[in-house]
Amino acid sequence: MTGTSETPERRGLPVRRIVQAIISIAVVVGIFVGIMPQIADYGEVWTTIRSMTGIEIVTLLAAGLWNLVTYWFVLVAVLPGLTYPQAAVANQASTAISNSLPGGGALGVGVTYAMYSSWGFTGADTTRSIVVSGIWNNFIKLGLPILVLPLLAFQEDVDTAWIVASMVGVIVLAAVIIGFWLMLRSDRLAARVGTLAERAASALRRLIRRPPVTGWDERAKKFRGETSGLLSQRWFRLTISAIVSHVSLYVVLLVALRHVGVSESEVSWVRVLAAFAFVRLISALPITPGGLGVVELGYTAALSIGVDEITRAQIVAAILVFRFITFFLPIPLGATSYVIWRRNKSWRKRAPDAEEPPGSQSPVEPVEFGEVSGS
Repeated sequence: MTGTSETPERRGLPVRRIVQAIISIAVVVGIFVGIMPQIADYGEVWTTIRSMTGIEIVTLLAAGLWNLVTYWFVLVAVLPGLTYPQAAVANQASTAISNSLPGGGALGVGVTYAMYSSWGFTGADTTRSIVVSGIWNNFIKLGLPILVLPLLAFQEDVDTAWIVASMVGVIVLAAVIIGFWLMLRSDRLAARVGTLAERAASALRRLIRRPPVTGWDERAKKFRGETSGLLSQRWFRLTISAIVSHVSLYVVLLVALRHVGVSESEVSWVRVLAAFAFVRLISALPITPGGLGVVELGYTAALSIGVDEITRAQIVAAILVFRFITFFLPIPLGATSYVIWRRNKSWRKRAPDAEEPPGSQSPVEPVEFGEVSGS
């Protein structure tokens, strides 16, 4: 019976990955070949990129590298005992996988489990760090449109889409914060939140013909017991680290725009922040690895409203440079990090136990580590 029940799942997994890869490739090709050339001429875009000075390129690379470093602060804050070199290796390796492979987010999480386990962290330690860092990242993603709306309204007319996005952000953020607060208050409330999340997740999984999830009430209680102590001591450090990481990514985008010639009068820093907040939300959808194509189109659509053809080409050039630094640059760094992990035996420790494997179900869907530095 066991072998019979597992065979369809094992057979179906490669098929789903193949289909996901085909869809991802089709979306990327459709955007870069079909849509983007209609917005700006690639020849003009390339001319704009080539006109950047050496100092501009160096400062952009420095901002991009700093953005990568800032997420190490988040990882160290959320996992006591993790060193900054270990955070760098784990973050860059998982980011490289997430950005380069269809379904790479799950594979990146698996690599993180393997690395953390080799350094002596338990499965519970790793799960807690992934879930809590993911929750904090989502807090900021949902909170950004709420912050941007009054700033945007102060400078210019606000589109209805921004108002709707902000209202949705307020509702979802409030619901998530309340649910998280209830989960941490008591075992009974944690079990209730876990049960509600289990029902919602099972309903979504039924739509894609996946089996329902179970046991999230007990997992939620266990998560509460393991997390409340961590957050009572490190919530402020974690919050500041997450904010710095997001702001650093925004700064890379803003610097790219200014370096290619897009002035404040053409696209203000507030509108750039609004576009950043909007794209951070849509990039959470796992349509393509690292949001490739979708993120570029989102930034282009949000920033190109009401500008002339030359400025539009400059905007596209800035977005492509920004994405090269934040999306493609981490890939070779991640490959190097993986080699460092394989060869460096001095960090190795025996884990106290062999707890939940990377594929175990969790009451909160983890967000891959590379999402901040790779969007």
